[in-house]
Amino acid sequence: MVLKHEVDRIVLHILEGAARTEKDFRNLIQEWDRIDHNRELRERSYEDSWDSSILDKTMEEFDTGAVIPTPIDHAWWRQLQSGNYIDTIFDCPHEVAELTSHKKVFQALETLKPEQKEVLYYRAIRQWSPQQLAAYRGQTDRNIRQVYATLIAKLRRKIGVQDD
Repeated sequence: MVLKHEVDRIVLHILEGAARTEKDFRNLIQEWDRIDHNRELRERSYEDSWDSSILDKTMEEFDTGAVIPTPIDHAWWRQLQSGNYIDTIFDCPHEVAELTSHKKVFQALETLKPEQKEVLYYRAIRQWSPQQLAAYRGQTDRNIRQVYATLIAKLRRKIGVQDD
């Protein structure tokens, strides 16, 4: 069974190979433009669905106890709807090791203390600033930066990656 996007790709490949005249090339360019326009619409739709004010909120404001993410148009919800639920299940600071399939990285992450996993999760995965994480944890941003730097150095040693 061939999916629609695979059929479209095959048709485009045939059009590219069969283009011989100026009219054929104009049709091919129109097809490329249509594909590019659709891709841009999808990207714009995804970008518009993310509310940037969510980044400024702390976790206490989101802790509703609900399983379903607060905004229905959030990327997690769309992943759940399409059947890609693994990222949502393991979206937790203490399950950060489950987000990798690399054995060495998994083992290194499993050895971290819960506090270190939390700092790694919010800084590396959620992309929180040191100031946001410091406010959430009740610490200074300088302390967060130091803990994060030490944590990364520890992980690099365990995995066997040389520091630059």
